Amino acid sequence: MKVLVGVKRVTDSNVKVRVKTDGTGVDIANVKMSMNPFDEIAVEEAVRLKEKGVVTEIIAVSCGVTQCQETLRTAMAIGADRAILVETSEELQPLAVAKLLKALVDKEQPGLVILGKQAIDDDCNQTGQMLAALADLPQATFASKIEVVDGKAHVTREVDGGLETISVSLPAVVTTDLRLNEPRYVTLPNIMKAKKKQLDVFKPEDLGVDVTSRIKTLKVSEPPKRSAGIKVPDVATLVAKLKTEAKVI
Repeated sequence: MKVLVGVKRVTDSNVKVRVKTDGTGVDIANVKMSMNPFDEIAVEEAVRLKEKGVVTEIIAVSCGVTQCQETLRTAMAIGADRAILVETSEELQPLAVAKLLKALVDKEQPGLVILGKQAIDDDCNQTGQMLAALADLPQATFASKIEVVDGKAHVTREVDGGLETISVSLPAVVTTDLRLNEPRYVTLPNIMKAKKKQLDVFKPEDLGVDVTSRIKTLKVSEPPKRSAGIKVPDVATLVAKLKTEAKVI
């Protein structure tokens, strides 16, 4: 079985992001970039399925600028067999990425698509669901456990009330949650091996996809700074402040 895994290049989770002075977006100049943590979990899960003998080939896919090749090399160092970059300088929105992935699903015919549930830069949590709709595939989101048995994926997913286990027919789209696994440490020998693995580059037009933005960002601003807390002498004063000032009761 072939598995397609989506990976996104994002600002490293340890970096404190800053808004550009003109308010047009986030300043990523000279900022450390890395693979989206949820996508790292997706790659790790695909590798574990391969180690179990369920999967025969893992294809890592990224959409974006040329530097995304570094992210794909990391995915191949973790264990992906080959990679595909859909190269574009356009600001990609979830629907555009879902359309690009749909074109690659049609091309590669994977038995399973694993994506991170969301990216830590825009927090959209939309691409997996949109891909499932466009490709007319069953989906299992927020997976905390995946088992593939007899042409079906049994997925334990996290819901508001606890855990829910569902069974979906393959091919299917699965999005990963934090508790699915702990990604392995990438070793230097594997990084060197990844440099020799196949990496194909396409343009959106090669796949027949229009990635023109349909949403325009008007302004980006930092959240207001939290004001200092205050002490109150008694419960009656606290309740009064909650009613008159905070207006939460």
